[in-house]
Amino acid sequence: MSITAAPTGATMAEPDPTIRPADRRRAALRLALRSYLGELARHRWLTVGALLLPALANIGIFYLPPLVVAGLVTDLSVGRTDSTLPAVALFAGAMLCGEALYRLGMHCLIRVDAYGIESLYVRGMDALLAKDAAFFHENFAGSLTKRVLSYAAQFEGFVDTLVFNVTSKLVPLAFAAVVLWQYDPLLVGVLAGTLVIAAVLLVPLIRRRQVLVDAREASLARVSGHVSDTLSNMDAVRAHAAELREAAEHRRRVAANRALAMRSWDYSNLCIDVVVAPLSVLVNGLGLMLAIGVATRPGGPGVAAVVVVVAYFLQAAGILFEFNQTYRNLERSTTEAAQFAELLLDEPEIVDAPDPEPLRPTDAAVGFDRVRFTHSGQDRPLFDGLDLVIGDGERVGLVGRSGGGKTTMLRLLLRLTDVQGGRILVGGQDVRRLTQADLRSRIAYVPQDPVMFHRTLGENIAFGRPDATAEEIRAAAAAAHVLDFAEALPDGFDTLVGERGVKLSGGQRQRVAIARAILRNAAILLLDEATSALDSESEALIQEALHRLMRDRTTIAIAHRLSTVAGMDRLVVVEQGRIVEQGTHAELLAAGGQYAALWERQSGGFLTG
Repeated sequence: MSITAAPTGATMAEPDPTIRPADRRRAALRLALRSYLGELARHRWLTVGALLLPALANIGIFYLPPLVVAGLVTDLSVGRTDSTLPAVALFAGAMLCGEALYRLGMHCLIRVDAYGIESLYVRGMDALLAKDAAFFHENFAGSLTKRVLSYAAQFEGFVDTLVFNVTSKLVPLAFAAVVLWQYDPLLVGVLAGTLVIAAVLLVPLIRRRQVLVDAREASLARVSGHVSDTLSNMDAVRAHAAELREAAEHRRRVAANRALAMRSWDYSNLCIDVVVAPLSVLVNGLGLMLAIGVATRPGGPGVAAVVVVVAYFLQAAGILFEFNQTYRNLERSTTEAAQFAELLLDEPEIVDAPDPEPLRPTDAAVGFDRVRFTHSGQDRPLFDGLDLVIGDGERVGLVGRSGGGKTTMLRLLLRLTDVQGGRILVGGQDVRRLTQADLRSRIAYVPQDPVMFHRTLGENIAFGRPDATAEEIRAAAAAAHVLDFAEALPDGFDTLVGERGVKLSGGQRQRVAIARAILRNAAILLLDEATSALDSESEALIQEALHRLMRDRTTIAIAHRLSTVAGMDRLVVVEQGRIVEQGTHAELLAAGGQYAALWERQSGGFLTG
């Protein structure tokens, strides 16, 4: 699945309101089923072996022995004993051959399952990696994790059900039909007719049960999402003494899931199985009556027919009993896979151009040219004709009150979201004409809340440049003053920092993010409150590192603490999506405008109003 042009969707677009939820679910089920069948087709010969060899094994183990026994009974009933040893040898041989075929079938099945699961794990993760930030804002990480893992893991249950409950039953049943036809075609007619009647009665019941299953799975997703949300924000739960409240919410969701699960299970027990049991008794009873009639008619096959017919009809009755379970297994596999497949139905918003331009790193100038942008769900545009040119190597500070659009400008430049009008240029090239990978390869980004992975400190620093040497990682860490605390950690750079970097303080995480940017060595540097979590002493040290990092790089820095950007080449004051002032620190103070007012109202380096 291509990240750049995945037809299944690469971001969280707004679902089409004209499409009914039930239609989306059906579309997701079809997509999941196509994915699974596609994996079977990729390994067609292994699939053929996995499906047919166990079926042939069942013929040898369950269908040939009754024939052998029937012949032996016939011979013994007339006093013939010379066929005893050959019959026993054939009986054992059929079962041994069946066992050998079964083992070969399992060899194929293991590989179909393993290769398919591996491929679906990869495709599922590729699809998630293609999503944009808005998608992850709308979905819990725990729920997404469950969905993408189930998408792959349920493939095993899907294939195993096809092998053990479908082909392993129907292929031997076809063999049984050929044998029974030799006794009397009516036997085949009754057997096939009973199975058809069962299908006609059960399929509508099972389809109605699908609604209950959908509700149950959606409820389970809400349970897992709440668990993930609570655990990932445990510090906030503790700080607000919210353990009992969160536990109560969890109990409420689990109780709702239990009620929905019981409804779907009760429906199977009281509606579906109630139909299956009488049909099973009926097919066995009819089989015995017909077998006796065939055996006792003049010139009939005798008692051998009773042995064979009863044995085969019992096998057919077992299929009836397993029909509901078989359907439920297939339904569960495809339904859980569809929970993830539904995420792939929406068309992408952020995709690479079909014919992207090659990157021409001539310079690192940045331009906002008549940019128009409106946040999702908002009526008024944030930017309406925004123009700003930042020269190659120029250092620009974006200042102004929160909500003015500063961070959005960086996100648009990174193509984490797209403009709705105008264009953004990097080195004279429209960012939408470049591949996302090429664009972001030119940018180092330090966000206000740095992202840390549950990996080692060294791996976190090297995340933007994984081929960096240990010496380069250490040099970047020294420049960002990460060494000040890294050498005190239990395993130094090999210390795991915990999920989302919980083992590090906010200031330490910011230093790691700055070291990551230093190591990335990109032509454009974006800083979004990069020193907001540092104390004054640490900030002074980091400012020195940042000034070295900014040298000869195009830099755009956002800061509410104006002292951190006062030395930039140019300051741009952004208010409510408009640029209201531009100039150096001294020029803007002399102008006595909004920047001067903000500077005067700062206390201790922070805005007070």
